[in-house]
Formats: sequence, structure tokens, C-alpha cells
Amino acid sequence: MNVIRFSDLIAAGKVAGQRVFIRADLNVPQDDAGNITEDTRIRASIPCIEQALKAGAAVMVTSHLGRPTEGEFKPEDSLAPVAKRMGELLGREVKVVANWVDGVSVAPGELVLLENCRVNKGEKKNDEALAKKMAALCDIFVNDAFGTAHRAEGTTYGIAQFAKIACAGPLLAAEIDAITKALATPKRPLLAIVAGSKVSTKLTILKALSDKVDGLIVGGGIANTFMLAAGLKIGKSLAEPDLVPEAQAVIAAMKARGAAVPIPVDVVVAKRFAADAEATVKAAADVADDDLILDIGPQTAAMLAEQLKAAGTIVWNGPVGVFEFDAFAHGTETIARAIAASSAFSIAGGGDTLAAIAKYGIEKDVGYISTGGGAFLEILEGKTLPAFEILSQRAQEA
Repeated sequence: MNVIRFSDLIAAGKVAGQRVFIRADLNVPQDDAGNITEDTRIRASIPCIEQALKAGAAVMVTSHLGRPTEGEFKPEDSLAPVAKRMGELLGREVKVVANWVDGVSVAPGELVLLENCRVNKGEKKNDEALAKKMAALCDIFVNDAFGTAHRAEGTTYGIAQFAKIACAGPLLAAEIDAITKALATPKRPLLAIVAGSKVSTKLTILKALSDKVDGLIVGGGIANTFMLAAGLKIGKSLAEPDLVPEAQAVIAAMKARGAAVPIPVDVVVAKRFAADAEATVKAAADVADDDLILDIGPQTAAMLAEQLKAAGTIVWNGPVGVFEFDAFAHGTETIARAIAASSAFSIAGGGDTLAAIAKYGIEKDVGYISTGGGAFLEILEGKTLPAFEILSQRAQEA
């Protein structure tokens, strides 16, 4: 995908003395007292900010935080805790500016954090008048917020339409590169793991991937629906029987291309959904009427691990069992370790997937970890994200 990259503008000497507006994703979790409980997104935003400051720009950064009501600022909507943490990471004080739409005072070498952008009226609906006002604040707009790239909002789309220059920051550019490598020009075999509780939420992804991948590994409740589609009994496991025809269509589409959806040969079952429930390994054909399938079995996990180790490219979205319960985590751990050991280029995304990667400490062994949940899923569905679309359009005009 052709977009203007912020790094190229810096290399060309076009950033010094310019007013740079960065849309970051600083939407971090906080406890009831407002303390930040996990700061990955803030840390991920630092390289872009540092590049802009080092290049001699006057730097403005904004983000949304939580779900504020437009036009009604409340103290809990403030980016002040983010500014404090950002200041610690940058080793400088970060000033927070409220009511900034009509003008911001910032000099080259300075950095200000513009208050929660979703408080501005018209942000979510991408109001044109708001977008034009924000575009007038800067010489260069930098989108570095992949987590919101699937939304056409004022600070993700509108400002990019009207800013003098609109470009992709390092985080967004890295996402574009990783996604292109994994889906547009993959090294084969290309394997995708799509797991989760419901087929219905990921049906469009399964259909889109069934045209592209050499192997489609399903897990969790999705696998149970596919087991039904293959004529197996699943007891009282979570599934969507009404979507069996859809699952069968995906299996048939893959088969017609000489590709496959591996169906579990063994599973781990329990009589109740609990961390201390007794786990029993059973052949997939032996699931009793009162069994709950909570993980893939060791034989299935070993078989899938071999496939993953031989892959050229791996796309991973979702754990294959209830990995939060140790007795039902072996399948996800085996898959995670196989991905880590594989020489394939791997891209992983989605909240539960990131939790699994953290649990097994394989961050350094995954080719690329995507920072956006919803945006990552929409890419897998084959959609063009609004933020990518407008940046690509602006690059063609340049």
C-alpha cells in the first residue's frame, strides 16, 4: 500500500520548524482511581513523538480515552494521567491543552498533549467543519493510531483529508508492512488460526481467509461448530448449530482448493466450566452428552504444531482453548510455542491472543504483534480500513 511515511519526510528535511499533529492511540486501561494499569500503547507512541521532536517540529499529540460524551468534558475523561506517564518516558514535562480546536500555541521543539479528542462535538461522525479546523492547526498530520484505523472519525480520517500533508507514523507504517507481508505477498504455506467463542462474530473472516490460506486452524467455540459440521458430537459444548451449513461451506471451499480445515482428533473435556474442573482427554468421537469441550487434545495440538513449524507465514487470532484455566491451557501453549519455534513470518492480533503471548513469554519470537483489535479483525476480513484508504488517496495526490 502506497502511503507517505513520516520517516521519509524527516529524511527529506521537511519536518524542521513545522507544526506536526500526531493522532496516537493512548486509550489505556485505568483503575477506579484513574491510575494507568497497563501502558503498552503509551510506550508504543513514544518513537513517533521523539522523531518529530528530534526533527525540530512543534508537536501536538491527541488521542481518545474511554467513551466520553461529546461536548461534555468530565475529569475522568482527561488525558492528564497519560501526560504524566508520557512525561516520565520522555524525561520532560508534557503539558495538557483543553479546548484546542480553535488554536494551539506550540513552538518548534515543544510538545503538547491535546485533551481527549472524542470530547469534541462531531469527532465520531467525522464532521467536516471540525476536520477543517483541526487540519488548519498543522502543516503535517501523522496518523500513528492503528487501533482506530478502522473508524472514519475526525482525527483519523477528516483531518487527513484537509491537512497540507497527511502521512503514516512508524507504528501505522509497521502495521501496513506486516499485514502486506502476511496477506498480500505471503511466503507459503500460509496458515491462519482463527479461534474464539462464536463463529458468527468471525464468519466473514473465516470466509475471507478460506480463499487465501493453505490451512485454516479453528479453535474454541468455533472449532466446536466445525466439529458438528464434520458430523461429530460435542456434548453440551458452546457452539452455534444454526451455522453448521456455513462451516460446511468453508470446509468445502478450502477442500476445492486443495487446502484444509483440520478438525480435532482429540479434545480435553470437563463436566463443568471452572478452573478446578477435572480435565479428561478423549478422542473426538467419544465426547459424552454431558461433556464440555474446553481445549484441543494433545494429539491434535502436536499435529497442528508440526504444521505451524513447517509454515511460511502464520496469522494468529485467538487462543484454541480456555487458556485462562491451567488445566485447559495446554493446546494454546503448544500452538504458541510452535509459532515461536517456527521460521515462518508470524503476525498476531486480538486481546486474548496478546494475553496468551504474554502468558507464555514469546513476544520476541512472534514476527509482528498487531496493536489493534477491531482494526486487525477488519483487515483479516479483507476490508480496506478508512485510515489506510485516505492516506493512500493523499499519497496519490502528492
